[in-house]
Amino acid sequence: MSEETATPMIDLQGIVLDYPSAAGGGAPLRVLHGVDLSVREGEVFGIIGRSGAGKSSLVRCINLLNRPTSGRVLVAGTDLTALPPEGLRAARRRIGMVFQHFNLLASRTVYGNVALPLELAGMGKADIRARVLPLLELVGLAELAGRYPAHISGGQKQRVGIARALASRPQVLLSDEATSALDPETTRSILALLQRINREMGLTIVLITHQIQVIRQTAQRVAVMEAGRIVEQGDVLDVFTRPQHATTRSLIDEVMPQTLPPGVCRRMAALRAELPHGHEGRLLRLLYAGEKAAQPLLSRLVRELGVDVNILHGQMDDIQGSTFGALAVLLSGPAVDVQSAMLALLSQGVQVRDVTASVMRDAAAAEAEEEESRV
Repeated sequence: MSEETATPMIDLQGIVLDYPSAAGGGAPLRVLHGVDLSVREGEVFGIIGRSGAGKSSLVRCINLLNRPTSGRVLVAGTDLTALPPEGLRAARRRIGMVFQHFNLLASRTVYGNVALPLELAGMGKADIRARVLPLLELVGLAELAGRYPAHISGGQKQRVGIARALASRPQVLLSDEATSALDPETTRSILALLQRINREMGLTIVLITHQIQVIRQTAQRVAVMEAGRIVEQGDVLDVFTRPQHATTRSLIDEVMPQTLPPGVCRRMAALRAELPHGHEGRLLRLLYAGEKAAQPLLSRLVRELGVDVNILHGQMDDIQGSTFGALAVLLSGPAVDVQSAMLALLSQGVQVRDVTASVMRDAAAAEAEEEESRV
């Protein structure tokens, strides 16, 4: 069975969620508006959005901590919304959850916190020990088993939370802003741990975050949320290199700016004004990914078509082992050659955005602003 036709591990169908009015008696607040979402077995799926977008409300529908007002929640083919209380409790044991603020019991040791869900499930002490010790080894806390939460770091507390979430041997792990309270270095280590868990245990992981860096480092596919709706979704590399929605572009701008600095705009405008008579200058933003990033496409254009290429701004990055990048260039030469060069780039799978008009406007605006400040 292909990936496209296989039954998804998580299937959300038409999820609507209303919260009661804070004033009481008023109209309920609708926070999710008919969300449809499928997560494949064994993948790391990211859900990203600004604060208030509805992403945490959505992830809590997956284990029915939030029961949808309407819609269906299927996990591993089971409709959780149709289960009686006892069946739902059993199903929830197959869904682990990691929280932003750790939710550890201060009165219990590291070992005791990880053992807690197994104790609640009635497991014997010997079996608990056989389950907990390997998990502490997995998350790198074997030597801290006897410490209390007050005596370990934030990153170590999150590792305890991850081990606890894995104790019941779930099929799905939900991570609700699990790294937002951590420093960048600790965040990277926690994300690397989640990737290892996904790789070695085949666990399906859903990451909720407002940090695009988390998606870039960890997820294979992503859904972008805004005002209780999914506005864009797809493979992470495709979404990064071909963002369609304004919210997506705004989020990606944090790691790969979608607009050019004013100084670059002015430099482009100045170079274009200095072109020889009869030469056309097009200001282009080139986006490329994967194998295209390693090919000498621009030098080939210069050699084969005789156009001039001035690289004025650029950035390279990596997503899940695939290189992607953006370049701002001035492509100049006889009009027919410039057009041929643009078509050649398109034929090689490079995204070509002609930003001549917008850059010239930005350059003029920046120049006017500077002139006004001097007056």
